[in-house]
Amino acid sequence: MYLYRAIDSVGDTNEFFFSEHGDLAAAKRFLRKAFARHGRPDRIIIDGSRTNHEAIACCDLEDRLRNRSRRSKKPIRICRSKYLNNRIEQDHRRIKRRVRSMLGFKSTARAQVMLDGIEMIHMMRKRQARFAYNPRPSIVEQFAILAA
Repeated sequence: MYLYRAIDSVGDTNEFFFSEHGDLAAAKRFLRKAFARHGRPDRIIIDGSRTNHEAIACCDLEDRLRNRSRRSKKPIRICRSKYLNNRIEQDHRRIKRRVRSMLGFKSTARAQVMLDGIEMIHMMRKRQARFAYNPRPSIVEQFAILAA
C-alpha cells in the first residue's frame, strides 16, 4: 500500500492519495488530481523513484499538449535529491508513527478511512484550514465547524 503526498515550499499539505499499488498508473492518478486542484508547479522534488519520474514527465507532457495558448509552457523541473526530499519525509513521519503503532492495516478500505482522518487532523494542527470570521481557530473549533 502506498501513500502519495505533495507539500508546498512552506510545508503545507497540498494533496494526498492512497493507493493499493505503487505503479505508474497510481502515480499518474495522483499527479493529475494534484495538478487539477493546485495547478502546475515549476519544479517537483522527488526521491530516486523511477516510477515517479516517469509519471511526472508523462503528466507534464499531457498538460503542455492540452495547453491551447500561444505561449508554450516550460517543462517541469524534476529535482532528485535525498536531501531536498527531507521536508516531505519529516511531514510523513507523523503518519508513519501512528500507522506503526497500529501494526499496519488489514484492509485497503480501512486504511483509506484512517489515513484520511490522520491527514485531516494533521492539516488542522498545521492550521491549514482558513475561516473568514476566525483566522486562527483551535482544533476544537475546527471540529465544530466540520460537524455543522
